[in-house]
Amino acid sequence: MSAADGAVGMTWRLFTSELRLIYTRRRNLAGAVVLAAVPVIIAIAIKVDGGGGGSFLFGQIPVNGLFVALAALMVQMPFFLPTAVAVIAGDSVAGEANVGTLRYLLVVPVERTRLLVVKFAAMVVFAASATLLVAGVGSAVGVALFGTGPLPTLSGPALTFGEGVGRVLLVCAYLTLCLVAIGSIGLFISTLTEQPLGATIGLLVVVLTSQILDAIPQLSVIHEYLPTHWWLAFADLLRDPVSLDTVTPGVLSALAYTAIFTTAAWARLTTKDITS
Repeated sequence: MSAADGAVGMTWRLFTSELRLIYTRRRNLAGAVVLAAVPVIIAIAIKVDGGGGGSFLFGQIPVNGLFVALAALMVQMPFFLPTAVAVIAGDSVAGEANVGTLRYLLVVPVERTRLLVVKFAAMVVFAASATLLVAGVGSAVGVALFGTGPLPTLSGPALTFGEGVGRVLLVCAYLTLCLVAIGSIGLFISTLTEQPLGATIGLLVVVLTSQILDAIPQLSVIHEYLPTHWWLAFADLLRDPVSLDTVTPGVLSALAYTAIFTTAAWARLTTKDITS
């Protein structure tokens, strides 16, 4: 076996071990139950009430069950989904340092860059799975209760059920990218401390502060640079044809935050004196 094959094998083992740790922790499983419960609650509430009402997404739920998934993603994006990602990102490096395994991981030897890549990749997988969990449960419950009628769009023309599923997946991809950007900030914060809870809370403070600033009209000059500003731009993916007027800057913003803070995390971890 070549050195390259050995490195790939070690990286893969470390990656699968990280995923196994994430998906078997009780707190993460409890969080998954909460994420999955929200679309169920929405669907049952609309079914009992006998109508939609409210925003466009809620109003269209009785027309097509896929809107349960979209509505659930919309209401969870400001807090629940970022919190789930914050827990994983905050624990990524700080958690290892807190229990004293970080130093031993790097003695294996696992290069610091490789370790950070594995942590980042696991966070990406978790962000995608959390988003798909909400969308999947919402779609299943919504279709079961409301059926698969034509899916209206914000611009008028209705989509077929298959096209609607494609749009839901497109929304999931966009929101995953937004969550990865936030997770990258958390990954950087995690390299600054040995307290995973502190890193998680620090990231949530960043998220909530960004949303508060985004709600102040007098600060509109900085709104487009805030990490949470473009989150609800996914609504433009529900037009026919798809509008990229806000989606494109949202994607660019997420990529920029991801690049900046993963680089910062790498710079911090590769120069950090590991004592625990």
